[in-house]
Amino acid sequence: MKKYNIKTIAYIALAGLSLSSCEDYLNRPTEDGYDTSSYYSTDDQCRAGVNYLYNSPWYDFQRGFIKVGEIMSGNYQQGNSAYLTFTLDGSDQYLSSMSASLWAVNTHCMTVYSNLKASVGPSQEVKNACMGEALTWKAFAYFYMARTYGAVPIIHEPLEIINSKSSTSLHKAKISVVYDYIIMTLEKAIELLPEHDVTGKGRIDKYCAKALLAKVYLTKAGFSEENTTYNSGSYSYITCTPHQRNAEDLAKAADLALDVIEHSGRHLLPVYSDLFRGHNNVNEECLISWAWTVNGDWTCQNSLQSDLSPAGFSEFGDNWGQWAGISADLIEAFGENPLSKNRQNVDDRRKATMMMAGDTYDYFYMDEGGLDILQLVYQGYAKHKGQGSWDATSGAYPVKHLVGSVADHEAEGIGVPKRDMYYGNYTHLLRLADVYLIYCEAAMGNNKSSSDPKVLEYFYQVRHRSVKGYQYPTSISWEDVWKERRLELAMEGDRWYDYVRRYYYDPQGAINEIKAQKRNTYAGLDKLYKEYYESKYSAWNYDPSSMYYDTNTPAPNVTDRSFTIPMSSVDISYNPLLMEEPEDYDLSTLSF
Repeated sequence: MKKYNIKTIAYIALAGLSLSSCEDYLNRPTEDGYDTSSYYSTDDQCRAGVNYLYNSPWYDFQRGFIKVGEIMSGNYQQGNSAYLTFTLDGSDQYLSSMSASLWAVNTHCMTVYSNLKASVGPSQEVKNACMGEALTWKAFAYFYMARTYGAVPIIHEPLEIINSKSSTSLHKAKISVVYDYIIMTLEKAIELLPEHDVTGKGRIDKYCAKALLAKVYLTKAGFSEENTTYNSGSYSYITCTPHQRNAEDLAKAADLALDVIEHSGRHLLPVYSDLFRGHNNVNEECLISWAWTVNGDWTCQNSLQSDLSPAGFSEFGDNWGQWAGISADLIEAFGENPLSKNRQNVDDRRKATMMMAGDTYDYFYMDEGGLDILQLVYQGYAKHKGQGSWDATSGAYPVKHLVGSVADHEAEGIGVPKRDMYYGNYTHLLRLADVYLIYCEAAMGNNKSSSDPKVLEYFYQVRHRSVKGYQYPTSISWEDVWKERRLELAMEGDRWYDYVRRYYYDPQGAINEIKAQKRNTYAGLDKLYKEYYESKYSAWNYDPSSMYYDTNTPAPNVTDRSFTIPMSSVDISYNPLLMEEPEDYDLSTLSF
């Protein structure tokens, strides 16, 4: 993956927006570069000039998206990964790529925004819409940075920083100020964006930005500068102490979420698994997505299938996920057991999230009559040679982020990949179901439960869609919403950030829950599953003496410092001030 750092990100934008040749998404033109001073002169050029913000600058964040969002949170098990064991340091290559990608997004968004603002020719309506899209993506990048690194510099005008050669003297802003900056950015985006996406192609509209702002307020509600200590030195991190969440921020989160739910005209899709199929790349439930394409240049495509799927899953030999898998803890949260051949399948989200022994899928390998995961592993298909052994010793392989074979791409209508690490399924970052659960939690406030009719209704809609026989509740607890968020959004890069926002106000609760997770592996699964497959699914020779969950591996050493991920060593070597305590920042000096 490409590498940038805080020193070089602005030069990318100066080089003719060279990342902007992802041509399929929203009719992106094929030019690799253009003169930005004259390009934004028509409505079509404005829209095309924003398109690449939906994919290319985010490309190097994809691995961090899983490693931080899912491995650290205990949803995904990957050997002795530093993200799993909380031994991560700033030299990690994926951490460096993640940091570079997020700073690149900020630079590109502000460069595009400034060019659009200065443009002459396009209609004001389209010009405003495109500027609003750029600001929403900028805010999203900062939202990831604040929840990942804590205090970070506010780089409002990246080109000014480069031109003034002041990038080595940037101080971090306090976390509360960074959240205020995100809110300020989103409020401007909301002011500019249209009520609805008139293109019908999944562009960000006013309600998408409001949904993101609701999530920001829910997160900010738990953070308090008064209850936070900034620790500097070789590892800069924060320590939080318990306190009540800010009622005003919770109320704002609830109001914004309810506005999206009741006035956006959007609804939950009836079938959960349909959310992640290529033909539904654009759908009414998914509010903000990375829009990948197989027909653009490098960095325009989705590469997550390569990292997550087992050997042989695609035709390109680019599948490296067989030695990892869905965690035992998440499997158990769905009520399943890898040592049993019987699947409860009470929750439709389970099978749409993970593949377990005995599972079949009609939307993978459509030209082969569907996928049987054990057949792929032990026998293979005409175009897909499996690895010959079940290597996901946690008990399950992921399903989300997979689109399947070339034939599946064709059947889904999302292009034809011609090489490895090139897939066209979108990555959904913010969904309406998330907004429903944001409303439930925010409206509950600092109470432990709620019987408010609207809270019950929106919780019911999320859970009832997927859980067979779920009855309308008379009351729900905070714990109900907390667990529902995990099951609904598992493997969508979000769970770790739930723990971060919980750590802000309930640090010991966040620490204790992670320490208690089942983050280890099983012994004997390959033998058990191979005999089961070879017997044509009749013999289940379970031997508890050789087939068991490993209880010997110690719990991860989760401490206060675990909730602030170290900054990239590349960034720190360039600007050592990033290791110092953050400073106040006067946002009133900034404007869009």
